[in-house]
Amino acid sequence: MRTGLESLSNCWRNGSSVIQTPGPTHGIAIRSIDCLLPHPFLTGHFFLSISQIGRRIGKLDLKLGSNDFRRAGESRPGWNPVGWSVDQAARLALLLGTTPPGEFPARLEKLCRSADISEMLTYYRGLPLYPNQPAYFFRATEGLRSNIRPVFESVAHHNPYPLEQFDENSWNHMVLKAIFIGSSLAPMVGFEARTNVNLARMLCHYAHERWAARRSVNPELWRAVGPFAHLVDGAMNDFKKIMETGSELDQLAAMLALQSCPDKRVVESWPGFNSSIPVAHTWNDIAISWKNSQ
Repeated sequence: MRTGLESLSNCWRNGSSVIQTPGPTHGIAIRSIDCLLPHPFLTGHFFLSISQIGRRIGKLDLKLGSNDFRRAGESRPGWNPVGWSVDQAARLALLLGTTPPGEFPARLEKLCRSADISEMLTYYRGLPLYPNQPAYFFRATEGLRSNIRPVFESVAHHNPYPLEQFDENSWNHMVLKAIFIGSSLAPMVGFEARTNVNLARMLCHYAHERWAARRSVNPELWRAVGPFAHLVDGAMNDFKKIMETGSELDQLAAMLALQSCPDKRVVESWPGFNSSIPVAHTWNDIAISWKNSQ
């Protein structure tokens, strides 16, 4: 796997002009990550330079094409820089390009303590690019505790760090909080790989509480229950309830979830099961439909 800076630079190499600066930039013309590092303004005084990046080069969205996303995934498996801005990419390039690996955790922590929301998003989105990956576990979980949804999602969405570094308890709490705050599960990297029977039980219990309060349940929840429907007491009854009283979207999610149950004898013996779910329906479709219905 490439270093973080190599991955960041490789994402838009070969003349890509995804980082552009409209208008005057005090003599700094940014055309690629490689152009950031040798400029004296950016390398002279780290903390001063990194604090002025947004004002100097702007905060436009980073314009990435399909080749950029492909190179990102090739350089760092699971990494997806969707939704990044120009200043975020530049800030990470400076951090990665000027910080010795041994000093990285302490410098990152110092930056996070004084960061505004935009800067915080940058540092959490950059988690998969940093050296010595286990060193940022507590910083990552701190991001998940944030009451600011974009900050939470900068760790939970399009980020392979939780998949690779979180223990089961931390992963499960991330999923539960996402459900609590109405954040989608679809952008979580490696979701199926990290589902577990304890999470399935917790989510079924959560669904029961919602139903008891006559409140709706995010249908994405059943994605984590389906693989363990044969192991969680009462789970098949929950799916039966959905097929009897749930909305069309709830029923579609239930059917999709049950397709992932490994014990086909248990599932197929249930009268409500229908294995012919249209191929066009995915969990991403479920997530979008749920969001649009709220």
